[in-house]
Amino acid sequence: MPERLLDQLRRAIRTLNYSPRTEQAYVQWAWRYIRFHRMRHPADMHDRQVIEFLSYLAVERDASGNTQNQALNALVFLYRRVIAKPLGDVSSSVRTRKPQKLPVVLSRSEGKALLIQLRDVHQLIGSLLYGSGLRLLECLQVRVRDIDFNYSCIHIHNGKGAKDRIVALPKQLHQLLASHLHQTRLIHDADLAAGLGEVYLPPAIARKYVNAAVEWKWQYVFPAKRLSTDPRSNRKGLHHMDMSAFQKMIRRTVVAADIPKQASSHTLRHSFATHPLENGMDIRTV
Repeated sequence: MPERLLDQLRRAIRTLNYSPRTEQAYVQWAWRYIRFHRMRHPADMHDRQVIEFLSYLAVERDASGNTQNQALNALVFLYRRVIAKPLGDVSSSVRTRKPQKLPVVLSRSEGKALLIQLRDVHQLIGSLLYGSGLRLLECLQVRVRDIDFNYSCIHIHNGKGAKDRIVALPKQLHQLLASHLHQTRLIHDADLAAGLGEVYLPPAIARKYVNAAVEWKWQYVFPAKRLSTDPRSNRKGLHHMDMSAFQKMIRRTVVAADIPKQASSHTLRHSFATHPLENGMDIRTV
């Protein structure tokens, strides 16, 4: 039962073109919900059981508001799109309001100290987060074709909210980025010679451009070191660097740089937005 239901859930998510991360989270929450109710089929349960599960997360597991809301969104989707029995007014009784928190921002000296402590490719990634205001996943998903040195910009495709946008590429990073791309190209050429070098592509692009997966322009700027299997197509190929590797590096670097703040990779993006405002730049320009 769970396998068949979860497969239906996956198909519904993919039909609406939700991201793989959303798919993974929703399937996980559906499975946890089923296990919590001793393997009962969700079709035999409804509002009351959903409230019991979410109350358990809040009281017994001390889950954060964001976690509770994600679990609720997953179950709302499950009942609406898969079971075809939409939940009632559950959200108003259990949805947690997000606390209003001010973002952590590094001072200029702290930002400089953090970036100096980073090494090699991690320093380049951190510099792009700070210099271009990128989110970490957006940065790791950038492909070679998205870099425009002539106009000093980076094209971001399918960013947060499935939106595209263009961000500035600081000229101070041109040489560092060009050098990194040169080294990445050498590795890609060696992979091609070994019969590898195929990168993950969205299904529509892969069907339209048959050879695009091995072309240089479609390669990730920050590729992973090992091949991986795409969970949707089951094809082996090269993906981008994993987010967790850089996040762990940032946490270690914050300690090494003796920065007394709860900083993360996203802190660099907040600092990118804040420092120009301190210099008097108009908020609409930022």
